[in-house]
Amino acid sequence: MTQTKRLAMWSGPRNLSTAMMYAFAQRSDTAVWDEPFYAAYLTATGLNHPMKDEIITAGDANPETVISKCLYSVPNNKPLFYQKHMTQHMISSFRRDWILDQTNVFLIRHPARVLASYAKKRNDPTLDDIGFSQQAELIDLVLRESGTAPLVVDSADIHDNPKVMLTKICSTIGISFEEQMLQWPKGGNTQDGIWARHWYGAVWNSTGFARSESPMPAVAPSLHDVFQQAKYLYDRMSEIKLSLSTRSA
Repeated sequence: MTQTKRLAMWSGPRNLSTAMMYAFAQRSDTAVWDEPFYAAYLTATGLNHPMKDEIITAGDANPETVISKCLYSVPNNKPLFYQKHMTQHMISSFRRDWILDQTNVFLIRHPARVLASYAKKRNDPTLDDIGFSQQAELIDLVLRESGTAPLVVDSADIHDNPKVMLTKICSTIGISFEEQMLQWPKGGNTQDGIWARHWYGAVWNSTGFARSESPMPAVAPSLHDVFQQAKYLYDRMSEIKLSLSTRSA
């Protein structure tokens, strides 16, 4: 029997993560799981996110149970299990050593874009809310324990050339690229978390990756300190990112 490859895609919020999940969901060989730790994260932190009670009720509040499912479950007996993880969900009280048994990919985005998008949905985001520090810590963990830098991908490069970057990602993690990853049906995915109706509106209205982003947004004065801290971490993570050497489709 073919062993299931477990792909953990680590991202902060507002960072192309849902579009990437939709892309992998189009593959015939892939099962996807949307934000496995969301209920456990809200239960542990008590944060007042939109739809908090519904999310906790629908999910699993025990992080150890979630970890076990990430490592040992095989949804629909698919050979590829794609897990869309939010880095901000990996709070210090949740153990992280389990990620060393996964194939990890880290999706980064310029913090000015993250903050501009996040602030439209939830006021006054902190550094912990947008996941940059947790993401850097997870990258450091993989590097320290494996001796090899993990795969880091910038969402801007995916926007620039989705086919080239998805092909590179697939090749790096040892699977073949499939053309259907570039498009998906409008209206969402059956595997969306219950929170999708609050957060996923733009992706629900899409059928594929947007090929360009708007000009870099200005950072609100009230978020300047958060931006500076996140930008330092973003620049450090960018040093090891997968390069986009081909700029044409």
